[in-house]
Amino acid sequence: MSETTAAPARAEGITGARILLDQVTKRYAGQAKPAVDGLTMEIPAGKIVMLVGPSGCGKTTTLKMINRLIEPTEGKIILDGDDVTDMDGDQLRRGIGYVIQAGGLFPHMTVATNIAIVPKMLGWDKERIATRVDELLELVSLEPETYRDRFPKELSGGQQQRVAVARALASRPTIIFADEPTGNLDSNSGGEILQFMRDAVDEFGQTIVMVTHDPNAAAYADRVVFLADGKIVNDMSEPTVDKIVDRMKQIGR
Repeated sequence: MSETTAAPARAEGITGARILLDQVTKRYAGQAKPAVDGLTMEIPAGKIVMLVGPSGCGKTTTLKMINRLIEPTEGKIILDGDDVTDMDGDQLRRGIGYVIQAGGLFPHMTVATNIAIVPKMLGWDKERIATRVDELLELVSLEPETYRDRFPKELSGGQQQRVAVARALASRPTIIFADEPTGNLDSNSGGEILQFMRDAVDEFGQTIVMVTHDPNAAAYADRVVFLADGKIVNDMSEPTVDKIVDRMKQIGR
């Protein structure tokens, strides 16, 4: 893959970033095999790309290298034309939204305060933050007057995950990482969360990279990349639940 040095032009309505991984490898001392082994792939702007594979296949390590929580041993990661190793790590991570298993909400903060964390870090004024919080609560079908001042313990698991999606969208990031976003939810609640993320991509054109064991997520993805032993073993551009289940059985979940 040739190195990209200029930010590519975005199609109309696409706000998401394009991510290129070029021969990316991560080795840990004392381990015989790399956690990620020569990974080369493109994650197009404004798409939902799922990373699927058994535990230890390199899915989460790949996410952490993109946002520089982990540095690659070899290779390049290019974000909209810029090498991420040339970026300030904290600034890079603040430009990415996160949806993780069980929500990851701060229990001592209200719903509104949880959603407002990154906009506050970025210096948004109070009025702008309040408007954005209410806008996002409505987007994830939570009535602002009812939910903005509640604490996470007062919400169901599905409601907590809706707030997590709202928080991920709060600062209008170009990229969203979703790490097992439906892992603790029933199928109905999980489907709602995935639909909210699909709606965000369709409306705002953001890029979502999702790590999941849930084959039902295929219905909401544009592409599914299967990993095993740190390598790509299959790249599916028209995923279906049946295809995902069959492939999972072949490589081991």
